[in-house]
Amino acid sequence: MHTTHIPLSFASHTLHLVEFAPDSLHEHDLLWLPHYAQLATSGRKRQAEHLAGRIAAVHALREYGSKKVPGIGERRQPLWPQGLFGSISHSASTALAVVGTQPIGLDIDAIFTPHTAAELADSIIDNHERQVLQGCPVPFPLALTLAFSAKESVYKAFSEQTRGLPGFASAKITALTATHLMVQIMPSFSANLAGRTVGVRWTQRDNDIITLCTPTSSGS
Repeated sequence: MHTTHIPLSFASHTLHLVEFAPDSLHEHDLLWLPHYAQLATSGRKRQAEHLAGRIAAVHALREYGSKKVPGIGERRQPLWPQGLFGSISHSASTALAVVGTQPIGLDIDAIFTPHTAAELADSIIDNHERQVLQGCPVPFPLALTLAFSAKESVYKAFSEQTRGLPGFASAKITALTATHLMVQIMPSFSANLAGRTVGVRWTQRDNDIITLCTPTSSGS
């Protein structure tokens, strides 16, 4: 599969972007993955995204002297080397990954169209969050995309402390600025983290937005 690696400095981390051409995927490309057999029944799109994401992860792990390809955990999460934490995300033909020595969450999404934003809003935010987003300095479709993505990044950063798969109501957007979102964690996400407010950095790259959450970016 044809890929291009692009390092991107963001919020004191290096994100590793891999732009890929899904149509160029060949079945033998998957043999590069130690766990290739686990993808045998996946669709071609899923296979291409997974491969690109693991290529991005390997680039990120090289910063820490590791050559390991993250495997797939019981909850389909990437399995990182002991002592390291990471996150992988993808959108269309772009995958990205980041690795650090503390839990970290990363997400990339294409900006919602106004029509998509209107359709999805009620499933992502409540009425109070809607007021927050409507009062922020960016158009509502972008703000809603950021809310969606920020919650995903928070979930990834704190995934080890939650039971099952949390819904969007288990984290609330309390503020959105030109560079940050503040996200409050609800009891339905984690009793231990309930009430904690976490800062999430964001940036825009073409028609995609990227959010990044680390435990140290806490608001309380």
